[in-house]
Amino acid sequence: MAADSGLDHLSNGTHPITGRIITCKAAVVWGPGQPFRIEDIEVDPPKRLEVRLRILFTSICHTDLGSWIAENESQRAFPRILGHEAAGEVESVGEDVEGLVAGDKVVPVFNGECGSCRACRSEKTNLCFGYAVDPARRVMRADGAVRFFLPAAGGTCRRPIYHFLNTSTFSEYTVVDSACVVKIAGDSPPLSRLCLFSCGVSTGVGAAWNAAKVEEGSRVAVFGLGAVGLAGEEMGITDFINPKDCTKPVHEVAQGARLRGAAQIIGVDINPDKFTKGEEMGITDFINPKDCTKPVHEGWGLTVVLGVYTSPRMLPLHPMELFQRKITATVFGDFKPKSQLPNLINNYLNGEIKLNLDGLITHELPFAEINQAFKLLSEGKALRCLLTL
Repeated sequence: MAADSGLDHLSNGTHPITGRIITCKAAVVWGPGQPFRIEDIEVDPPKRLEVRLRILFTSICHTDLGSWIAENESQRAFPRILGHEAAGEVESVGEDVEGLVAGDKVVPVFNGECGSCRACRSEKTNLCFGYAVDPARRVMRADGAVRFFLPAAGGTCRRPIYHFLNTSTFSEYTVVDSACVVKIAGDSPPLSRLCLFSCGVSTGVGAAWNAAKVEEGSRVAVFGLGAVGLAGEEMGITDFINPKDCTKPVHEVAQGARLRGAAQIIGVDINPDKFTKGEEMGITDFINPKDCTKPVHEGWGLTVVLGVYTSPRMLPLHPMELFQRKITATVFGDFKPKSQLPNLINNYLNGEIKLNLDGLITHELPFAEINQAFKLLSEGKALRCLLTL
């Protein structure tokens, strides 16, 4: 439990521990593939344009799994606090932060939006010049330093702990840029489910709606039947890459395709155990690539690549393979997080779009069992494992 972490005394957007260091629990990883250790850490106050959040729920995404294994040496940084899909509430805000006050219910997002740069003003991109996702970044932008520390002991100085994907949600408290915080309307929103909007659902749904622009009657193939894939299926995507090359599962894509009226949604995965869950999410046909004797080259269409790729591997493509075909990529489903994500969440809350979020959360565990959650995901036994802090 965090020291002085209660939010019982909120008044006029202030909090009694604003400006103080908070001591709390965090899951710290010390090296590639090493077990997470629940440590007592210190979280510094937010600086200018930063927000300190109390994390209430966080879930585990395949990007976390890839970063934990640390396949890409250029992105390695230890000790580190991973995690980027979460929901919680604002504990305190730094100087010049607008639109957020203590007690606001929020989801942190790995891809920020300042709202004022040329990219944010453009309708053609959601990659903010100042706060776009950067897997190699490990410190805060304000001063190039961290906000997480192991307490000083035995006359030593505090030891810094690195940040991850603008968020670091495997901690009871975290500090993020205000551009990476999305406020949720309502007095008591279902945060345990809404945390999926901070990555998986937004990525999968947006891949189908914004990137692939699936239309009624489309034929859709979803490669990799994980959480992202089955969400997009409800919205409607056209094609995806070999699941062995993906850092994200894709159940969210499937739900997106379904909502857009796709006539056929083909699920492709090397794990047949995922076919049952895929059928529940709306997939109509299934293919296991291991059962195929030759590649299929006939036809035309669009391939959408999504996910934060921790591996340095490249896609081998011959230019002629793109005749009558296109390939594109999406980050965060092409949604602008602060200006567009609230509308998506509100439409879900008021029932205008039907997303099976309960079906995506296959396991729920206490935060202390994070190593078991990673084991379930790495063995292909979980879509999303929700951790309660």
